Amino acid sequence: MGADMRAAGDNGAVESHGAVDARARELARVVWDHLVLTGPLSKADAILALGCHDTRVAAHAARLWHARWAPVVVVTGGRGKITSAWTETEAQVFARVAREHGVPEGALLLEETATNTGENITATRRLLDGRLDLRSGILVAKPYMTRRALATARKQWPGVDWIAACPDLGYEAYGTGDDERRFIELMVGDLQRMEVYAERGFQVPMPVPAAAWAAYEELVALGYDRHVIR
Repeated sequence: MGADMRAAGDNGAVESHGAVDARARELARVVWDHLVLTGPLSKADAILALGCHDTRVAAHAARLWHARWAPVVVVTGGRGKITSAWTETEAQVFARVAREHGVPEGALLLEETATNTGENITATRRLLDGRLDLRSGILVAKPYMTRRALATARKQWPGVDWIAACPDLGYEAYGTGDDERRFIELMVGDLQRMEVYAERGFQVPMPVPAAAWAAYEELVALGYDRHVIR
């Protein structure tokens, strides 16, 4: 999955759940195509690297900082469903990766309490209160988390001009490998949350196209339901 992702190395929760057949992969690509949502970059007040198990997110945030898209990188994350066994918080791991990619200490802020996407936004908002008048921000996330990150930020931190960015990886480069089944299970759970969390008021509504929802339902029927809300 790439050198940056392997750098964390201490995630005891990572496991493989078996081979993925051609039909499941075809359906997963439909889900992927809907969930990936990025826009043209513009100058921002801060880059928010949303904590997760994939440290390529932190490396990409560092690249954006070097390109001068924003002067500050906030790495946010405690421990979540996939990183619960990590010996460090997601923010600590991400900060180390950012430093290794040349981001200086003075340009880094750590938020170490968030356990989900909503808390990534609300806890960062509290962290920056009184420090930075955030009017624009770049959300850096896993590719398939970009749409939900935007929907969440627009609900939990309105009044900020949000843009989503992610490592430049397509489905094949990102998803295939020993952990492809787990990756599909995570995407299935995220697509369901686009509907459920909008209904609960956690994020702004972003309607799911019929084809993407049909792919979700078939994947659930095929057993890719590990992260589905019951």
